[in-house]
Amino acid sequence: MKKGGSKAASVKLRREGSNLRPSGYEPDELPLLYFAICSAKIWLVIKPAKVFFRSYLCGTIMKSGFVSIFGKPNAGKSTLVNALVGEKLAIVSHKSQTTRHRIRAFLNSPEYQIIFSDTPGIIEPEYRLHEKMMQAVKGSLEDADLALLLVDVRKPVEEADQVFSVLRLKVPAIVVVNKTDMVSPEKADQVISFFRRQPYCKEVIAVSALKKANLEKLLETILSYLSEGEAFFSDDDLTDMPTRFFVGEIIREKVFELYDEEIPYQATVMVREFKEKQTLIKITADVVVQRESQKAIIIGEGGRMIKRLGTDARKDIEVFLGSKVFLELFVKVRPNWRDNDLHLREYGYS
Repeated sequence: MKKGGSKAASVKLRREGSNLRPSGYEPDELPLLYFAICSAKIWLVIKPAKVFFRSYLCGTIMKSGFVSIFGKPNAGKSTLVNALVGEKLAIVSHKSQTTRHRIRAFLNSPEYQIIFSDTPGIIEPEYRLHEKMMQAVKGSLEDADLALLLVDVRKPVEEADQVFSVLRLKVPAIVVVNKTDMVSPEKADQVISFFRRQPYCKEVIAVSALKKANLEKLLETILSYLSEGEAFFSDDDLTDMPTRFFVGEIIREKVFELYDEEIPYQATVMVREFKEKQTLIKITADVVVQRESQKAIIIGEGGRMIKRLGTDARKDIEVFLGSKVFLELFVKVRPNWRDNDLHLREYGYS
């Protein structure tokens, strides 16, 4: 997903004897094309030198890296990511296990690009869906340059410590003690002191992601661990996830807000249509549940609840897309979809 769009073109190559000749080009057109190819090869050599020239001739140092955020459910990982990048890319809820995918969000500046990964809360899997979620956590472990281990300051430290100890981190880790605005300074100091003694911890930073307190200090500390290097993505990019994904997540966030008990945990959203028209964007989506009784609850008496769900989701989608939206919702029943690999792939849990 970008702030602005761009087109990309590709050229097919076919082998002729010992040469590679582009399909559809005549011999008299080849010199210009080969000049372009040679120029591209030269650029691959020149590009690493940009770091040197930026650092020593222009006086600025570019840093970049992948920073993954780990923690137990409801520690505030999504709230922290949103606060750091200044955009609401990850949905939030006071209910646990809201995040089901790895969501990458980019923080760009002339001096750095940080690729944050918001990950599902670490749990013991009970369903195939949970296993897919933990695979997303594993993927974030494998490509991280730095780990942020997020702790809810109000929860027992032993629980988070047990989770962090089994991660077997191969990169530096900063323990981020979150929600410090909700406890006394003495309580926060006790938690900070505990994690400073742990072998996996390089530093401890206390923050309030919701209040955006001490995030400048956290950002400075993160940058101190990242290496010099060029950006991995365009500075117009906010994330590498498609717009349709975020639309589905906004609808699912409203399911968490409006429904109780097992409904949010046994429901998912599939965007079936996303069509940009002249004056608005038409979106069609399925709210998928496991039982007919859950379908009746989603719809509500006389359709009251699904109408409210659609209205609340449409308002947030319009703000997110910056466009007028026509949203149409359907409710589908897929028994035991959380344990069905075919359904999980269809709904994006690959």
